[in-house]
Amino acid sequence: MALKKVLIAVKTYPTLSTKYDELVCTAGFLEDGTWIRIYPIPFRKLEYEQQYRKYDWIEVDVEKNIADFRSESHKLKSPGFKIIGHVETGDCWRLRKEIVLKNVYSDMSVLIKHAKDRTKYTSLAVLKPRAILDFKSEPVERQWDMLKLDQLKAKASQLNLFQDSENPFEVVRKLPYKFSYKFISDDNIERIMMIEDWEIGALFWRCVKKHEGDETKACEDIRSKYFGDFAKTKDLYLFLGTTREFHLMAPNPFIIIGTFHPGKQNQMTLF
Repeated sequence: MALKKVLIAVKTYPTLSTKYDELVCTAGFLEDGTWIRIYPIPFRKLEYEQQYRKYDWIEVDVEKNIADFRSESHKLKSPGFKIIGHVETGDCWRLRKEIVLKNVYSDMSVLIKHAKDRTKYTSLAVLKPRAILDFKSEPVERQWDMLKLDQLKAKASQLNLFQDSENPFEVVRKLPYKFSYKFISDDNIERIMMIEDWEIGALFWRCVKKHEGDETKACEDIRSKYFGDFAKTKDLYLFLGTTREFHLMAPNPFIIIGTFHPGKQNQMTLF
């Protein structure tokens, strides 16, 4: 069995699927710095010791997902994977940067062109924006689609998916806000792109708890982190990805699926 070694860099916030239950899109880098997407993975149903973190190295048996035309897309060939290491943030994130920053776009128009090119169909990328102009929080529908949720619950009941009394599984809470960056790249076009990574969702719920349910203060905290800290004081890169549904249809098929934010070079510790 030929296992692939993958550095996990992306976990999106869970979504509901009547076909696959609750899903997390996972993506990362092979040892040569090329992207790989592993989908679907029912992340929250994994045993605790299998719930990999970002920047874990895992060994996994995957094959090309022939139902997905995007070249980076793979699926599990056999269940399970093994966590074999973790890349820490020391030395100004040097080890992480050696893998993550091997192929960086600075022009969003070029990236979109590569996404539409049938010889490439690029669907995962690292982008270095020229400038982050703003960060937005906008309220959205607070509940999951009830039809999809009812279908999922019916399927779960039939398959006894959620019946473990020692470790019950509950559908993840839907985020009641969407978060976006407004930025420009080297093409000088202003764009607003939604952020859908796991970390921003988890941060929102932690901040809501900290502020005893005050969502306005929670959104202010997130803006402070993503705009006041990441965009202002860090060397910020964006992990971008497409969805299969909109890859060929949307003028800009990308969303932000993660951030990469090492300290700037002049912030390196001298002692």
